[in-house]
Amino acid sequence: MKTAATGFGTQAIHGGERHQNPCGALNVPIYQNATFVFDNCHQGGKRFAGEEKGYIYSRLGNPSVAALEERVALLEQTEAAVAFSSGMGAITAVIWSIAAAGAHIVADITLYGCTFAFLEHGITRYGVEVTFVDLSDPANLQRALRENTALVYMETPANPNLKVIDIPAIAATAHKYNPKIMIVCDNTFATPYLQRPAPLGCDVVVHSATKYLNGHGDVIAGLACGKAEFMQTVRFFGLKDMTGAVLGPFEAFLILRGIKTLEVRMERHCDNAEKIVEYLLRQPKVERVYYPGLAEHPNHAAAQKQMRRFGGMLAFEVKGGRAAGEKLLDNLSLCVLAVSLGDAETLVEHPASMTHSTYTPEELEASCVPAGLVRLSAGLENPEDIIADLEQGFAKI
Repeated sequence: MKTAATGFGTQAIHGGERHQNPCGALNVPIYQNATFVFDNCHQGGKRFAGEEKGYIYSRLGNPSVAALEERVALLEQTEAAVAFSSGMGAITAVIWSIAAAGAHIVADITLYGCTFAFLEHGITRYGVEVTFVDLSDPANLQRALRENTALVYMETPANPNLKVIDIPAIAATAHKYNPKIMIVCDNTFATPYLQRPAPLGCDVVVHSATKYLNGHGDVIAGLACGKAEFMQTVRFFGLKDMTGAVLGPFEAFLILRGIKTLEVRMERHCDNAEKIVEYLLRQPKVERVYYPGLAEHPNHAAAQKQMRRFGGMLAFEVKGGRAAGEKLLDNLSLCVLAVSLGDAETLVEHPASMTHSTYTPEELEASCVPAGLVRLSAGLENPEDIIADLEQGFAKI
């Protein structure tokens, strides 16, 4: 049965269908199967023809994975979801399912490095045009739209500079021009606890489930959420035929476990991020702090409108530029120098040389990603310990 509860934390624990569970296990069992048995040939034929629900082969669906998909679709307030073996698997499967040769994509200028590389250097090899604009101003989108525009792609908050895009304004602009244009939003930084893009006008929401949804740094996974009909296309074309980025049942089990504490974890991530931001604003060796919760953030109004809180991600520039920023990172001990985000540990990285190294220096500048920018994912440690580590690191610059 589907739970009637409406609280986010309750839905994160109980939401979705109760899958076949003959032993009455509290948690969804791990169905570690490649293939599933048919009662007879007639049943097998009907399942292959799509005339009967049921499992065939784990590349096409698995009970453990299906439970995760239902849970996340519920949290994102979409009809359905499809799980993948990575966030890039989700992103590329969605884009392949929308954009064919001759199509045009409008994407924001500030994206995760591998997403940018796929749009700039990957899909353009197959007859798809891509235009990068600053979507923080909907007028830029209006000027970029064409008759063959099939897709508008964005992250909000964006990786790594925490730019926030007004989702309803972008969706309204694109859908007024052509209702068939698909709006795709990467919601990894915010999670459905802090922001739900679908009710705001997005057609598809994607996640790197590696990050906050799992929350423990031990899984690589992705998710795409949207209307049931399009998710079927993503599953049977984007996933089955184009990427093969199939999520395993054990990974689905781990993410379901992580999602149970998503609300509690996100509150702590946000609390810690706010305390770190307060410290950085007082730190004389910091040039600038990037955080949507700051009144001086250029997109603060949009963040207030569409986010519950402002998240656990922040970025900052150290006075002295890249060299000073690298000196700080090399002298931290509690804060871990590693890419990824959303883990229990506080993670710090240098985007220009790491997650966004696919950008040229000129592209980084156009995307408002300074060469000396430091990105920090506030973990779940006691905030005073995180701040003390930053303080001793700054003292060594």
